Amino acid sequence: MQEFSRYAVYYAPPEGPLARFGAQWLGWDAAAGAEVAQPEKTGLDMRAITKAPRAYGFHGTIKPPFRLAEGQSAAALEAALAEFCAGAAPVVLEGLTLAQIGSFLALVPEGDATPLAALAGQAVQALDRFRAQPGPEELARRRGAGLTPRQDALLLRWGYPYVMEEFRFHLTLTGKLAPPQAEAAEAVLRQELEGLLPRPFPIDALCLFGEGAEDGRFRLICRFPLGAGQEGGARAR
Repeated sequence: MQEFSRYAVYYAPPEGPLARFGAQWLGWDAAAGAEVAQPEKTGLDMRAITKAPRAYGFHGTIKPPFRLAEGQSAAALEAALAEFCAGAAPVVLEGLTLAQIGSFLALVPEGDATPLAALAGQAVQALDRFRAQPGPEELARRRGAGLTPRQDALLLRWGYPYVMEEFRFHLTLTGKLAPPQAEAAEAVLRQELEGLLPRPFPIDALCLFGEGAEDGRFRLICRFPLGAGQEGGARAR
């Protein structure tokens, strides 16, 4: 049985063209728990530019990775996520679009993403009892990124600085890139993504992911439809 060191709640596209694209682009299929051959792209070192997001799989973060609190179990976390999803309504975005965030490339929402931010905030709160407090080393590492006072307060309260009003949904496609790399990668991605991003774009399920204790790779554990009832959860192992 796979042992997990951390857990996270992500949006991950269901099986289909977009999910296959994400797995091939990053070189890691979180649903299958397996490496995938990446496409060769002229002028791009695919292994290098996707190294940072590869371990996490193709996803949009809802509740960031956390270690289980003492006295909690993965089974209880899974049940709580199922219950949360059963009572939460799906969110429909106008669409997703490719954008540069700082020095990396990602898919971000088009139009009003307030309902999705609200869903993420509710998930962070509802599942907070399962989260172990970050240790001094993690706090120092997070603070090394230059947090605002509000982000630091969120880090102390929720274990991560980019939640609640600081939340920005995105599906990461590259690590940090120099400007020439970013320009080249963006040109390739715009071609790759043509026709892959439905409009409107539904967020109709949330997924429980686990970080492999041995390899540090995140894997899909369970997928639960939003608003469909606890019995409707489709499990993936």
